[in-house]
Amino acid sequence: MVTVISLGGSIVAPEGVDQAFLKDFVSLIRELLEKEADRRFIFVVGGGGPARIWQRAYREISGGGTDGEADWIGVMATRLNAQLIRALMGQWCSQDVVTDPTKAEAMTGKVLVAAGWKPGFSSDYDAVLLAERFHADSVLNLSNIEQVYTDDPKKNPQAKPINTISWPDFRALVGEEWVPGKNVPFDPIASREAAKIGLKVICAAGRDLENLKKILRGEAFLGTTIG
Repeated sequence: MVTVISLGGSIVAPEGVDQAFLKDFVSLIRELLEKEADRRFIFVVGGGGPARIWQRAYREISGGGTDGEADWIGVMATRLNAQLIRALMGQWCSQDVVTDPTKAEAMTGKVLVAAGWKPGFSSDYDAVLLAERFHADSVLNLSNIEQVYTDDPKKNPQAKPINTISWPDFRALVGEEWVPGKNVPFDPIASREAAKIGLKVICAAGRDLENLKKILRGEAFLGTTIG
């Protein structure tokens, strides 16, 4: 059983590295791996604060710059964060960080860690490709939000949380285009591909580890199921 987790950079490194969260998260994953012989994880790690900070610096210094260059900066931030996760996984991860999901080799350990690939989309898209490649029926998208809302709750107090939503309705919410650093629950390009292959995506708060346990056990949980 392979569980693909798109691990948001917003919880790995919101500004600097969130050491307290990572310590607890890694402890939980190690516990699951030790107790469940058939459990395997693929973590696809986002860029978080470092990506946004470096992209903003590039935009301001260059007077705007290009989306392609900004995207490459974001990709490199994901690779830094992914290398950290790989190192923390220790003995469980025996392979290098995957930077091209189309060339990912069969897992030799119980954990595989991946980062961003190239401009044009976020690491969410890489997670979708890896889920397809390793025959997972879903992607667990962990970020700093508990659920998808009908609108941005920071801007619209009338926005309501969504428990389940179809791909057409979700894609209407997030749009069709990717812009480097775009703040959406799940990347529009990744959403298009996930809808195409019939993949389910669960969006949930990454720091709520008790809720994460419920998701992994197939129990009732707080989050949004897309698909």
